[in-house]
Amino acid sequence: MAKKFTASYETLKPDPIYQSKTVSKFINCLMSEGKKSKSSKVFYEAMKIVQSKMTDVPPLEVFETAVENVKPLLEVRSKRVGGASYQVPMQVRPHRQQSLAFRWIIAAARGKGGKPMPVRLASELMDAYRKEGTAITTRENVHRMAEANKAFAHFAW
Repeated sequence: MAKKFTASYETLKPDPIYQSKTVSKFINCLMSEGKKSKSSKVFYEAMKIVQSKMTDVPPLEVFETAVENVKPLLEVRSKRVGGASYQVPMQVRPHRQQSLAFRWIIAAARGKGGKPMPVRLASELMDAYRKEGTAITTRENVHRMAEANKAFAHFAW
């Protein structure tokens, strides 16, 4: 059986404007119902908004810093030991860090409501760049959970 094609980081082509694979991956995550042109339009419009509001920093740098700021270092995973389930704090692998950061930024932008998606995405990216906003709050909560369950760290194997 032939291996199915997936947009993995190796096979992914960099996006046409910024020549960045990270941007390309983000556009794919933003896409819903296979409408890539729509998601890329939303992303590039958001970047134009970021550029107009933050003139001192290039928009790609804002995007990359925002993603870096949202990436979690620790998360809790359920582990069954005997009859009990424990929330065990574990380090997050780099690939999962990126996908969680993307997921949280997109979820925060979609959850805002009331404005067009490019505006919401731009404001969430700028918030994450400044280390504030919903995506950063999600990351803080995940870290807090891991910190609270530090007692079960010895179950991580």
